[in-house]
Amino acid sequence: MLKQFFILCSGSDSDILKNCSIGEQNKYAGIGATVFFTAVMAFIAASYALYTVFDNLYAAIAFGFIWGLLIFNLDRFIVSTIKKRGSFIDEFIQATPRLILAVIIAVVISKPLELKIFQKEIDQVLLEEKNAMTLDNKEQIALQYNPKIEALKGDITTIENTIASKEAEVNALYDTYISEAEGTAGTQLLGKGPVYKEKRDKHDAALAELQLLKSESKSKIASIENEIALLQSDYKTNVEISQPIINNFDGLMARVNALGKLPWLPSFFIFLLFLAIETSPIFAKLLSPKGEYDYKLEDADTAVKTWVEQKVNERKVLLQTDMAINNKIYTDIAEEDELYQYKRKKARELMQLQADAFFNHQKNAL
Repeated sequence: MLKQFFILCSGSDSDILKNCSIGEQNKYAGIGATVFFTAVMAFIAASYALYTVFDNLYAAIAFGFIWGLLIFNLDRFIVSTIKKRGSFIDEFIQATPRLILAVIIAVVISKPLELKIFQKEIDQVLLEEKNAMTLDNKEQIALQYNPKIEALKGDITTIENTIASKEAEVNALYDTYISEAEGTAGTQLLGKGPVYKEKRDKHDAALAELQLLKSESKSKIASIENEIALLQSDYKTNVEISQPIINNFDGLMARVNALGKLPWLPSFFIFLLFLAIETSPIFAKLLSPKGEYDYKLEDADTAVKTWVEQKVNERKVLLQTDMAINNKIYTDIAEEDELYQYKRKKARELMQLQADAFFNHQKNAL
């Protein structure tokens, strides 16, 4: 039962093959098994690749099954159409389009399995890329907010410097009127005289200005700090919103690119393996000697070809004979006097009718 199934997969004529030797049947069963398992590998590879795209198991299996059937039908058709011609060059030329297609199919089949085989290494590459993308993303978003935040911080620094300058001025005035009271500076008179009072009033006025400045600056700084906090909150929100996009950066194209950053030799050998699997039915058919099945198939094909050519030639001869007979018949009839007199009479009547019609037309015109 299994042997018959694989023979069916090979695309050979089962009616001819069942009359061949067991060895010939086993050869085509082997070719059919290769076609079948190539389709199975295509189904598995396509299902995995589509699962990474759709992230849906049932959809991936459905599309993978369709892809496997397509590869199976294509391999079966091409293998069945390769005829043993007795010349390897002619057979190879006939199989060249299939070999080119085999390279394409081998790439399509092997790539998803490479992604699965090297999944851990690919995940490591993707992790490094995600980390780099996270840092770059933060830096890019920060470029939108840092200039504003730095400008606001500069405003706070300016306000604080103004307060510090005013405090230094007040402290200097304080030292001046204290020194005047102690008699260590200014008039150098001990006691609280008019000069002391003047300097004390000046200090008190500056101190009031300082307190007012601090009060106004406190509200300004609070407002600026609130604005800075709002910008920092927006920055964190944007980072949080964009981070899931980076975290999901593990699709099919990302994994293929990550695979390309790994050493190429292991992937190349996996590709060669699938290329060998894909082309094995073709080379098995090309390299195998012309066997019993090929001779019987050629005999059946040539029998049909000969029969068709014979029918075509018979129709050509029949047509030529019929034309010759018709020509002879019409030649003989043309020589009969009775037919000549009959046609002469009819021609005379036709010419008379034409003359009468022309006369009536000219008469009506006048």
